[in-house]
Amino acid sequence: MINSSDFANRLQKVIDFYDETASGFAEKIGVQRSSISHILSGRNKPSLDFVMKVLHSYPEVELYWLLNGKGNFPTTESKISNFPNPQLELKVDSSNEPEVKNSEIEKIVIFYKDGTFKSYEP
Repeated sequence: MINSSDFANRLQKVIDFYDETASGFAEKIGVQRSSISHILSGRNKPSLDFVMKVLHSYPEVELYWLLNGKGNFPTTESKISNFPNPQLELKVDSSNEPEVKNSEIEKIVIFYKDGTFKSYEP
């Protein structure tokens, strides 16, 4: 069972990490501002839909960390910039496979159909 106050503290860490207001956070994940307020105050517990919206909008948030504090947040040591990276040059060859030029791999993310993912850094 989720501890509401611990979940609220972790949610507040996510909001603070991205320098969001509660209103901006609510808008980005697609919920009403009151939903955020009620969860942060401990009045309501988060629904599965709410948790999935957070994970979808902020892929650096790990499911198990958000729910029970196990794992890491953020999954990287620094804030992740918005993709696409303007310094990354992609070229599509005849096989429709993108070719990356003059770039180093920073991170590889594998997304699974169950909504989970794993992040690897060299």
